[in-house]
Amino acid sequence: MSTSQRVPVAERRRFRTGRPCLDFTHTGGEGPYAVWELLHGPADVARYVGALLDVELDAVDADFGELRPLRTALTNVARGAAQGDPPAEADIAVINAAAAHAPLVPRLDNGEAVLGRGTVRQALSTLARDAIDLLASPLRDRIRVCAAEDCGLLFVDASRPGRRRWCSMQRCGDRAKKRNARGPA
Repeated sequence: MSTSQRVPVAERRRFRTGRPCLDFTHTGGEGPYAVWELLHGPADVARYVGALLDVELDAVDADFGELRPLRTALTNVARGAAQGDPPAEADIAVINAAAAHAPLVPRLDNGEAVLGRGTVRQALSTLARDAIDLLASPLRDRIRVCAAEDCGLLFVDASRPGRRRWCSMQRCGDRAKKRNARGPA
């Protein structure tokens, strides 16, 4: 059965770090990331992955065979980049294989580039290509893991000095500053 859903604007904003490939890593995973898993079935994939790319997706159970390995590879490579580690060849192979498929195709609509409807395979290709673009650029050295003890989200530090510590100043940064202001418990 194919599932397609649109996500409300407020929920779409929840995932925005500036790079869809990093946003995708925040949908869960294996091991310690399993507790955060958002993609349990085709409806979840259509909803959340569609929200990351602002596209309506057709999703089926078979999509998980490609989705999970790509998400794991992107997580491994991005976390490695944040620590200054080179990517593993196996992870590179997974990313390159996903990127080799046809991506989502933009179209011009009222002066804006929009993505219409697509498949999960096309969405994964688009995410893999975004990762290649990020990892092959100087921004690779700006990938960070949020410094908040209870967060750990990945983000690209776009600050001028390059010393940003938190995924969001409004969320994690403010909480850390409040904890520091209160002093030790």
